[in-house]
Amino acid sequence: MLQDHITVENRHKDFIRKITETETVYALKDGKGYATSYSNESEYEDGEEVQIICFWSDAARAKSCIENAWNHYEPSPIPLNEFVENWCLGMNIDGLLVGTNFDSHLFGYEAEPLELIIDIIEELRSSGKSLELRKFENMEDLEKQIRAVLED
Repeated sequence: MLQDHITVENRHKDFIRKITETETVYALKDGKGYATSYSNESEYEDGEEVQIICFWSDAARAKSCIENAWNHYEPSPIPLNEFVENWCLGMNIDGLLVGTNFDSHLFGYEAEPLELIIDIIEELRSSGKSLELRKFENMEDLEKQIRAVLED
């Protein structure tokens, strides 16, 4: 069953709002690593499927996806600053997409990691919050560098 595009979009907006509020993102993890899926929308130029790492805005949503191939995973919290600086930047380098608030049918929003960082920064700014970053001077520095990459 294909999810209504608006529902997926709204779950993504909810994801951004909630993770900036709690400053925590959840992934599903087992002894070998994190739960991944494949894009329903994108493929590489060679026709290869684009891999997605899925993240959720709360443990309950992540838990709702622990079934079938993912039945041995557990929700694992990731601090938002680590998610932005390590996960999103790393996934961009690796050519992976971010899946946000996927449902138990593995449908959800598929985001480019750098665009997701911009969305997170804008949401933090609109709620008057700031992230403490380790690899960048501040959020403005991070945003400036990402926008420069996106404009290339």
